[in-house]
Amino acid sequence: MTEKPYLPPKIWTWDPHSGGKFAGINRPTAGSRNDNKLAVGRHPLQLYSLATPNGVKVTVMLEELLALGITAAEYDAHLINIMEGEQFCAGFVDINPNSKIPALLDNSTSPPTRVFESGAILLYLAEKYQALIPTQAVQRTECLSWLFWQMASAPILGGGFGHFYAYAPEKYQYPIDRYAMEVKRQLDVLDQHLAQNRYMCGDDYSIADIAIWPWYGALVSNKVYEAAEFLQTHLYKHVLRWNDEIALRPAVQRGRMVNRTWGEPTSQLHERHEASDFVNKTQDKLTQSE
Repeated sequence: MTEKPYLPPKIWTWDPHSGGKFAGINRPTAGSRNDNKLAVGRHPLQLYSLATPNGVKVTVMLEELLALGITAAEYDAHLINIMEGEQFCAGFVDINPNSKIPALLDNSTSPPTRVFESGAILLYLAEKYQALIPTQAVQRTECLSWLFWQMASAPILGGGFGHFYAYAPEKYQYPIDRYAMEVKRQLDVLDQHLAQNRYMCGDDYSIADIAIWPWYGALVSNKVYEAAEFLQTHLYKHVLRWNDEIALRPAVQRGRMVNRTWGEPTSQLHERHEASDFVNKTQDKLTQSE
């Protein structure tokens, strides 16, 4: 007997037991769920995040700024465990009302400046420190176009393909096929562009690369969703070349390690890392990272 197709009701109602990896924390309402405050370190920049692709964008950016000698970019990184719902505490919601990591608080301004959404954080830091963004109008516009391309495209990769391929309680062909097709189209966009450019904006590494690499570099190197074979990512040779070059950057390697939870026993996790100390403490781990 063929299962009846799903017909949406006239009015949608939330089923808290719908299944899936994030069913325990997802709700159709916004706002804080408890009065917990956030820890605050001694540096002006306070980052509240987790080493997901969106989180890695910001820690890589901060480590790149420090590598350029911009000591004002020293920061405290506080781990927000999204699987435990820590992004819904009152302190976090005060910085990001959307309750998504990463969130940044800049205490060097009066009043402090809150910044949420990873692309906005990259742009804020690039403009604040005048680094990793082109200064000429044409090149700057190209950089911002690719930055916003990533912000618009990643939900297809993560929330679409990643959800139905890796996280949904059951596998369904239609959504997997639909999102796989679009992800491969995006990879082809990148591959054709990178065939003519060393980096996303020509010869200069920028926030466009920092935004795109944690998602699409991780995808082609099989570090998210274990879908490299399924998507045949070895065919995108220019993306692979670009990914490998960026992955060798010391600041990128350091940024990947901040607020990282997977592969480490709970007893070894640290709630915060001070950037000035972090560089020296993680060199041994870098050679063992996947």
